[in-house]
Amino acid sequence: MSQSVIINDVGPRDGLQNQQKILRPDQRVRLIEALLGAGLGHIEVGAFVSPKAVPAMAGAAAVLAGLPTGDSSVFTVLVPNFKGYELARDAGAKSVSTVLYGTDAMAQANVRMSRAAAEQATAEIIASARQDGIRVTATIAVAFECPFDGPVDPSLPQEVIARFLELGADEVAIADTIGAANPKQVRSLTEVLVSEYGSGQLACHFHDTRAMGLANVFAAVESGIRKFDAAIGGLGGCPFAPGASGNVATEDVVMMLEQMGFDTGISLADLMQASALAQELTGTAPGGRAAAWLEKTQSSK
Repeated sequence: MSQSVIINDVGPRDGLQNQQKILRPDQRVRLIEALLGAGLGHIEVGAFVSPKAVPAMAGAAAVLAGLPTGDSSVFTVLVPNFKGYELARDAGAKSVSTVLYGTDAMAQANVRMSRAAAEQATAEIIASARQDGIRVTATIAVAFECPFDGPVDPSLPQEVIARFLELGADEVAIADTIGAANPKQVRSLTEVLVSEYGSGQLACHFHDTRAMGLANVFAAVESGIRKFDAAIGGLGGCPFAPGASGNVATEDVVMMLEQMGFDTGISLADLMQASALAQELTGTAPGGRAAAWLEKTQSSK
């Protein structure tokens, strides 16, 4: 297994979409630049969604236009449907994320579609993206438990992953959208997935609702997963999923992985500056659970 782990910071999208304070595009670019400065090479920078439904994501095209070009950084934008994909493509996006669902109820709450309709929309996006040279991550929301329908049968995400890798998705991410999973569940599912598909096209996305975010990352790492979503400063929360709190904090994930001997390519000292900026800009970013310890140890170096 590789000793390198990729962290995809979703703070500028998933982290900001449910914040009371709405940041301007230039402020979001400033946060993204701080993440780049810390060594993040994969960042979810925005979403091409209805500004009425998610006001915090208005101006996604302006955010993309304000980002540096020409390096190897992967800037991903969320697209909820084919219209969103077209807007992202026309704005110059080279990487998009689509959302699949573990239940019909969550699909209806999030995009007013059935689960099957959302899967069809993603299939159409993948087909077009392959022609357009755009990378696609298909994320399975509420892969473990839904706030409306309860626990999700583990066979469902397995079937969805098999189908969408076959359709040509570059990557499939398993999302614990409301933070309901436990490490045993995560280990059980990810071991099967890595055994079946390898780790190169798999990722995990955990929320820290019940303080199990890091434990779930650990369980998935032990299974062989080598890419994780995390949000700077522990930002996050889905406006359409009751009970969803912040994502697992990027600084906590990086700290744990680095201490375990993995290479993330990320500077913790610079990451703490990015976390401080997230708190300054939003006024609500809680910061990682290890923030005080990290600030003390980093300042002593």
